[in-house]
Amino acid sequence: MAKCLECKETLKGREGQKYCSEYCKSSYHYKKNKLKESSTYVKIDKNLKLNRSILKKYNISGQSQVKTELLLAEGFDFRHSTHTWTAKNGNLYHFCYEFGYRDLQDGKYTLIMWQDYMK
Repeated sequence: MAKCLECKETLKGREGQKYCSEYCKSSYHYKKNKLKESSTYVKIDKNLKLNRSILKKYNISGQSQVKTELLLAEGFDFRHSTHTWTAKNGNLYHFCYEFGYRDLQDGKYTLIMWQDYMK
């Protein structure tokens, strides 16, 4: 006899049935989709939070410079940021929440803090 994919109760009814109730069907799919979503989502969210904490740690004055190798040694992942901003002078900044950085092209990064965040 077939068993419900969610609660493992013996199924009664038509052939090919997979769930004993709508509740079990919904619960099964919710858990399945949550696991699928969480693998990518959780990894990216974890990287964003780590990036933010690293930027915060090294941006003591509100605008600092730090070497690329120091960021990498801390585990910074340049693939993940929350948003970008282009300054009037054309400089592109990447942000992890309220902490941003700009590549100076000489092995260093300028670290800044989003100004509106403080208001």
